[in-house]
Amino acid sequence: MSANLLEVKSITMQFGGLKAVDSLSFSIPEGQLAGLIGPNGAGKTTVFNMLTGVYLPTKGEVLLKGENLCGKKPFEICHLGMTRTFQNIRLFKNLTVLENVLIATHQHITYGLLDSVMLTRKFKTEERLMTDKAMSLLNIFHLEKKAHEKASSLPYGEQRKLEIVRAMATDPKLILLDEPAAGMNHSETHQLMETIAKVRKDFKLTILLIEHDMKLVMGICENITVIDHGVKIEEGPAQKIQTSDKVIQAYLGVEA
Repeated sequence: MSANLLEVKSITMQFGGLKAVDSLSFSIPEGQLAGLIGPNGAGKTTVFNMLTGVYLPTKGEVLLKGENLCGKKPFEICHLGMTRTFQNIRLFKNLTVLENVLIATHQHITYGLLDSVMLTRKFKTEERLMTDKAMSLLNIFHLEKKAHEKASSLPYGEQRKLEIVRAMATDPKLILLDEPAAGMNHSETHQLMETIAKVRKDFKLTILLIEHDMKLVMGICENITVIDHGVKIEEGPAQKIQTSDKVIQAYLGVEA
């Protein structure tokens, strides 16, 4: 592990009189696969929304490689190297699987409007390279044979995978996965767990995931932050989290 890629410093999100997240701090070293967990309504997706510019924190800072992200727009944060998937799938369902991925690659284009109108060599070369890249990513998730099908025609589990592919196509340093295994059966979840671990290693990614499947979280996450009612109650490796009285009480509502 190297220096911290992400530093979250005392972020608070207040909606009127409600504090959805209260003075939350944690950090993620470059290359780590980390988890953010907590009971329903704990504030996990609100945290993701603050990290990615959907919400501006009421207080606190979010630093990516030392640069403060607070006040930046989501597309600016994406350009800096942080991207995400969503708890509720947000694909362009009337576009093809390939087109969904190509949309994410276009932030890296260098050709101009005239190139695209005149179909210059530069335009054709970059479009071909982006298509090759998109197909390569689809292949990792075994979606290449469905590249020209509409995204809406994919089974739910494959739509989840497509969201991850689209996020990876932005060339992120840090990818936030919001319940990537939601709606998947045991076999699909196991396959996804292996794929996430492989992608992290092969692409040298840093990953933060929200997930309710504790077997997945405990199986692949090196460090886990637990929040309840927007407050951090525990942090550490899987073994510590599994035996924490605070975590057991938060999830089960009873003293351990």
